[in-house]
Parts: sequence; C-alpha cells; structure tokens
Amino acid sequence: MLHTLANWLGGLLQAIKVAGFRVYYRISNAMAWRRHVNPGPFVDLQIPVAGVNIGARLYNNALGSAKPLIVYIHGGGWVIGDLETHHPFCQALSAASGCSVIALDYRLSPEHTFPIAQDDCLAATRWIAQQAGQLATSDGRLVIAGDSAGGTLATCTCMEIDTASRGKILGEVLIYPAAEHYSAGYASYVERATGQTLTASLMHWFWDTYLGGLSPTDTSVQRAFPLRASALASLPPTLLVTAEKDPLRDEGKAYAEALQEAGVAVTHAHFASAEHGFACSQGPHADFRDFMQRLTTWLAQLD
Repeated sequence: MLHTLANWLGGLLQAIKVAGFRVYYRISNAMAWRRHVNPGPFVDLQIPVAGVNIGARLYNNALGSAKPLIVYIHGGGWVIGDLETHHPFCQALSAASGCSVIALDYRLSPEHTFPIAQDDCLAATRWIAQQAGQLATSDGRLVIAGDSAGGTLATCTCMEIDTASRGKILGEVLIYPAAEHYSAGYASYVERATGQTLTASLMHWFWDTYLGGLSPTDTSVQRAFPLRASALASLPPTLLVTAEKDPLRDEGKAYAEALQEAGVAVTHAHFASAEHGFACSQGPHADFRDFMQRLTTWLAQLD
C-alpha cells in the first residue's frame, strides 16, 4: 500500500515538474523573441511515423529554389520544447539563410521515452527526403540541424538513415549537442554545473527522463550517444557549435575532434562568452548574429 502510494506521488511530482518546465520554456523563449518575431508565412503539417503522425511546421522561402531544405529538430532535453518554443528561431533561420525550413515536433519524454524521439526524427527525415522536391521551395537536398537534444537527434538521424536518403543530405548543423551521457565525467559538468540556465542537475534529469530508467551501459541505448558510434565516417560536412558556459561544452568539443579524426569535414565554432541556449532561446543578441553569419557562410560553401 505504502509502496503504491509512493509511486503515485512520485509520478504526480514528475508530471508537475515536466508541465512546469514546458510552460517556463515556452514563456521564456517567447519573451526573449517578443520584439523580433518575423511575420513570414508558415504552415503546419502532419508527417507519418511508425503508424502515427507527428506535427511539423514548414517555413517556405520563395527564394530557396537553389538551396537545400533545412530539417530542424528542436532542443529541450527530449522533455520540453516544441514547435512554438523554436518558432521565432526557425523564422529567423529561414529569413537569414534563404532556405525553406521544416521543423519537427517529435514525441517527448516521459510520455514517450527512448528511442521514440530518435525513431520519430529518423522516420520523418526519410519521409521528407522522399517529398523534398514537392514539399517546399528547395533544390531537393537536405541539411539536418538541431540544438542541444535536437543536435543529438540530428546527428543520430544522419548516422542511421538509409543510403538513398543519405545521398540527399548535404550537411548537418549541431548546436551544442549532447554527445555523451553525464556519467562520462567531462570536466565541464563540474566547471559549469551552475551559473547558467542549463545546469548539470537539469541535464541529469533530462537524460534520466529520456532513458526512462535504463542504464547508460545498457546495450539497447548505445545508439543514443553519438560519441560511442562507429559510423562517424559516414556523416556529412558538419557545423558544430559549442558554448563556454555549458555543461555540454567538453563533450561537444570531443565530438568535433572525433568527427575530424573520422575524416568528416568539420567547422567548429566555439562561443567563448555564450551559454547553452544562446543560439535559439535568447533572442537576436550579438552572439546570435555572429552564429547566424557563420551558419549562412557555411551553408553557402557546402557545394
């Protein structure tokens, strides 16, 4: 009886915490971008994945006919974040790059634990690769991009996608991705444990919630950790962004080095005064503008 009650209370507290963080994330992003929302057009879509549909949002850029379609995977620790939290950023991305952008609304934990988010992104990207020429104004090729947990999902998608779809992927953009489990012991988890929005303890909670109680050593979850992958050489040219004030700083740097050692063409941009979230969640400040300039330059050089 007491055990059942304890489980019920634990589940209730978890649900309250998840709901609270989701509301906070949406409101804080809206406030950061409140004076900078681009009024450009967009349309919501449904994409079939594994017997269900997930949401997506297409930002069609009429000038993008000679440019790739950017598939964007939002961050938020696989627990928070959605099409709304990253809506202003995706509008800004489309406007700055001249590319059409399609953002994915993959299913979140704890309602849908690993590997649902990863499988959703993989299936959705396959579908987009097949439809790209008719779906949006683009040259039919793709760039897969994402921030934080979305950066992790982006690179995992590029590694696991089928050969035909992979042939259409020009590059990947990984914005401060989570490349390893927190138990790996990178120094930045200690040095940047607190003092910025993403703390080490919050990242612990994100990983624990996403894995749904599975151990990071379990064979079934190894594909969640890009730094453990054996298929790095198959990855396309990569723009990888890290931030100094970020628990994920060192694993991001390590992933850039691992990609270089595997022969991948890597452009690593480190932002020495920025914190995790600067690119998507803090509005168009100086570091954001610097990032967007680097991104558009990198995109222009892909061919």
